[in-house]
This record gives sequence, structure tokens and C-alpha cells, in this order.
Amino acid sequence: MRYAIIGFGNIGQALAKAFARSGIDVAVATTRDPGSFAADAAAIGPTVIPRTLAEAVKADIVFLAVRFESHRDVAKALATWQGKTIVDVTNAYGVPPEELGGLPSSKAVAQAFTGARLVKGFNHLGAAVLGQDPAVHGGRRVVFLASDDGDAAAEIAALAEKLGFSPIRLGALSEGGLLVQARGNSWGALIFKDLVKFDERS
Repeated sequence: MRYAIIGFGNIGQALAKAFARSGIDVAVATTRDPGSFAADAAAIGPTVIPRTLAEAVKADIVFLAVRFESHRDVAKALATWQGKTIVDVTNAYGVPPEELGGLPSSKAVAQAFTGARLVKGFNHLGAAVLGQDPAVHGGRRVVFLASDDGDAAAEIAALAEKLGFSPIRLGALSEGGLLVQARGNSWGALIFKDLVKFDERS
């Protein structure tokens, strides 16, 4: 399984740290030349590999960590995203609902990535929190996931656990997805909720 993070700002780097902590190889890319951010990638760890956008989108699972306004530009990198899973980490705060056709923000993103399975996730935490070790006082930091594809949600939940997080599935994009979306001038009810899950002990 190949992983990539598109976007290497604060959120992209926070996600890269999670992969590095777990020793999992991940390609990182922007629209810029990989050499321009190679030093930042190397500072995180040797498993964080700078790539061109064209190379990174060959991954099986792609984390979309760009500004919401840039998602359509990324989507143009492939004619079809069939067989790939997109993890939508964007937030559409400040984007008028009418620009989204009245849809939840992730449904608008899903329309751009033709053929992909889309999971909304990892977007409700600020970069400073997301970049921390998810092991907290004997528990694990929660990440929320929403998707219209149950298999894709299960796939990303399993990956989240490998990265040390405790995934909580919220259901479909038009249901649980609304709890973790930003749109217009409003934030979903679960955005910025930094929760820790503790395993039940018998």
C-alpha cells in the first residue's frame, strides 16, 4: 500500500510527522519542485519522501491537505481516480455554501475526484495538536472519519490506528460529515474537539 500527502503546509507536515513516528513511508508533494521542501521533509524523518505531484498521485491512499480552494487543481493531476482513496483533510471555512452547490464540503470535493472513494478525516484538529504524539496519558487521540463508502472508512480507520490514533466513524458525509466540516462562516460541532479515548479494561 502506497501513501501520499498532497500539501506540505502546517497540516501536511503534521500528518507527515504521524507517518514518521510510525516508520511508514509516505510521499509528500505540492505544486512546487520537490527540492524546495526537501529539507523540511528530511527534518521530519527519512520515511517522508519528497515527490512531484505527478509521482505522488500514484499512491493508493492520498491525503488531501491543501487549501480547499486548491482541491480542483489537484484533482486535474489524473483523468480518473478510480481505485484510489482520498482522505479529505480540507476545511471550507469562508467558502459560501452556494459555491458548493449547497452540498457538504466533502461531497463537493468528491465530485472533483472522479472515481475515488472519499473519506473526510483528520481535519478537525489544528496542526499543532495533530502533529503531537497521539498517545496521551495512556489513551489515544481521537480522529473522526465520515464516508459514503464503508469499506473506505474501514481502510482509513485501520490506517489511523497504525498511526497511533483512535478513529471514530461518524457515518455518511451528509450525516456525520456535517459535524466535522467547515463551510461559509460556520464550523461543524466537532471541529477543534481534542478528545482522547481510553481502552476499556476488564
